[in-house]
Amino acid sequence: MKHATAAAKFVANDERSHWHDKALWFVRQKRDRMAHSVPEWELLRDTASAIKAYTMTHLAELLEQFEENATKLGATVHWAKDAAEHNEIVHGLLRDHSVKKLVKSKSMLTEECHLNPFLERHGIEVTDTDLGEWLVQLRKEPPSHIVMPAIHIKKEEVGELFHHVLGTEKGASDPAYLAEAARTALRQKFMEADAGLTGVNFAIAETGGIVVCTNEGNADLGVSLPKLHIASMGIEKLIPKPEHLGVLLRLLARSATGQPITTYSSHFHGPREGGELHIVLVDNGRSKLLASDEFHRSLNCIRCGACMNTCPVYRRTGGHSYGTTVPGPIGSILAPARNAKEHSTLPYACSLCGSCTNVCPVKIDLHHQLLTWRREIAALGYVSLDKSVPMKFASAVFRRPWLYRFAGRVARNVVPWMPRFMLYNPLNVWGRRRELPEFPKESFQQAYARRQKNSGKGK
Repeated sequence: MKHATAAAKFVANDERSHWHDKALWFVRQKRDRMAHSVPEWELLRDTASAIKAYTMTHLAELLEQFEENATKLGATVHWAKDAAEHNEIVHGLLRDHSVKKLVKSKSMLTEECHLNPFLERHGIEVTDTDLGEWLVQLRKEPPSHIVMPAIHIKKEEVGELFHHVLGTEKGASDPAYLAEAARTALRQKFMEADAGLTGVNFAIAETGGIVVCTNEGNADLGVSLPKLHIASMGIEKLIPKPEHLGVLLRLLARSATGQPITTYSSHFHGPREGGELHIVLVDNGRSKLLASDEFHRSLNCIRCGACMNTCPVYRRTGGHSYGTTVPGPIGSILAPARNAKEHSTLPYACSLCGSCTNVCPVKIDLHHQLLTWRREIAALGYVSLDKSVPMKFASAVFRRPWLYRFAGRVARNVVPWMPRFMLYNPLNVWGRRRELPEFPKESFQQAYARRQKNSGKGK
């Protein structure tokens, strides 16, 4: 489905669209305050960008180093070339340990691999223990944001959901009451779990350790009670040395939610006593992306979500309109890399304002890559007629200065007097949600010539 078509469903609810916009802009403002409070903020961004660039240019050797050191610590490292292989490895581990109930902390990689429905088809009960993830799981829908997966859900809707699922008071919407109800229900899931699964925010090649960042402590609790801990990790989450971790941790939470640091930054160096730690390293198209001259920098992403919080398109259309695990600007780069035809409209879900690039903690040139993807999509022939025909017409006008000037005169002098139905009709898809700005009385060239003439008179 085209992004614009999917977005129309979200935008149709004007109140929700504006509420969603304000909620995310509030987070963006918190990020700005945090960034301005750190004098060396730009130095941190430069350093983080250099760390990730080094990692990507030495990824093969760093992965081997990580495997060697993690194995020395007692962990077992598995390699998965794609989502199917990842799911089979995880299921095999659960089957071998007779696991019937699994608790998970938030992991966008397992969302990418569609692990939950795969395991459920094999008779395993899966519970996402991050509150936002649990909410969308109960609603049988995917996350709409990589950091705040339930940002699109209002507290009144949570109250209604909990009334039906948990038997809470009808009409309850007090956040403290609802959070306590969730805490009680999830605590029981933790107690009954046979295994715990986490994502990985950072893995350190030099030590073989992994780091998981949460604000709820659910990752710690989920792997503390069962003896089996499975960590699913995209190969790009690697960093070379422990000293690099401090740079990225200082940037991650500030960029994501405007916090100085996540509440829990949990370090795992091997399994706990009497337990097992299995780390599944997943490629799933990352090597192909790494080989791309144009798009390999997108692998530097540390999944903070800052680009989504600032993006005017994402804020107004919601994450589900993208139809991919990772939405927003970074998702509009990653998704076409996996399937350009299916996600051909995502690079156009962008105003090219550059705000995403400005807030990215690792300085990925997001809007430049989105513009490049538009060129690639056009070259592949995946641009729809309703976009390609107007683009060809505009190209013809822009390449002929006389025609451009003529079109400008017509627009200024004729369009304002045209009946509304001639401008806003089913043929004008752009105008369904937009109003034309007021036309200026003169062109830029005319205004410039007039000012030059007037400035000459003053001499």
